[in-house]
Amino acid sequence: MRGGGKGCKGSSSETIEIMANLTLVYGMRLLPADEIASVGEAPITLKNGNEAHVTMHVLEGSREQIEAQLKMSLDAFFDFYPEI
Repeated sequence: MRGGGKGCKGSSSETIEIMANLTLVYGMRLLPADEIASVGEAPITLKNGNEAHVTMHVLEGSREQIEAQLKMSLDAFFDFYPEI
């Protein structure tokens, strides 16, 4: 449900509350493909003192290939949250 509704019914018939304001956290950096040894998670500290983590993703290829993969990944990410 988009727009003025307060929630929507999920597949498990539970009401899902829609968040009024969201923050998308991401980071990007281009590096030579053969220079990367490993990629870990990025920590996020929340105002309540809890910590969350952002899974880092790696896309390789030409500029055009990376842009296409990034656009597909972004679309797929929001498919996980059809209620927003």
